[in-house]
Amino acid sequence: MAEMQMRVEGPVKTRREGAILEVTLDAPKANAISLKTSRVMGLVFRDFRDDDSLRICILRSTGDKFFCPGWDLKAAAEGDAVDGDYGVGGFGGLQELPNLNKPVIVAVQGICCGGGLELALSGDLILASKTATFALPEIRSGTVADAASIKLPKRIPYHVAMDLLLTGRWFDAEEAFRWGLIKEICEPDALLPKAWELARLLESGPPLVYAAIKEVVREAENMRFQDALNRITKRLMPTVDRLYSSEDQLEGAKAFAEKRDPVWKGR
Repeated sequence: MAEMQMRVEGPVKTRREGAILEVTLDAPKANAISLKTSRVMGLVFRDFRDDDSLRICILRSTGDKFFCPGWDLKAAAEGDAVDGDYGVGGFGGLQELPNLNKPVIVAVQGICCGGGLELALSGDLILASKTATFALPEIRSGTVADAASIKLPKRIPYHVAMDLLLTGRWFDAEEAFRWGLIKEICEPDALLPKAWELARLLESGPPLVYAAIKEVVREAENMRFQDALNRITKRLMPTVDRLYSSEDQLEGAKAFAEKRDPVWKGR
């Protein structure tokens, strides 16, 4: 096993094992996100994006009661503006970070609501403890769950998303799994080991293909099928162009022909 490295930056802790980065939100008492915390998270995720030696990220938080309730109302009462500077990646450092072409796994335990749920939706795969609970309660305080109003109807059936957005009601991990919002429900003590197991599986895969998948999915979201396919086949997407010219593309073909496991180099 690769050596584990730990780093702490205020309300955010990181540890690294091989090509996997674990990012932990540690902002007592509830892991709410202030402007300062958001800016720190943005720098951490930007560094993850830009470090070619890192391939997979796990996002988690400390404690059992809260994953993240979203906006830090205490910080808001002390002067944080809701339209303030959230940093390079937008709220939570992740949901507006451009060109993040690496898989992000989110491990959710406890309360995950408002901006916390929007943060989880910024990941690619969500694992949840059986104790996790979710809600978008913004409607009850007379405001809009902006990112969730964009993302949720694209992730789950429209009528279910609208129910959650218009009522602000709470729902549990079982319901979240039933609608396909999360990948897997875990026992509380198995959540983090399961996230690491998944991360190690992805770590063994082809990073250039992951990058191409993420760019294609992101860019094709608002395109017609044929337009998106043309951009792929004509190598107009940077990650696709890099993949088609890579050693890894050739290695995949050779490994298949030679009936062996491929050795991915990310180049």
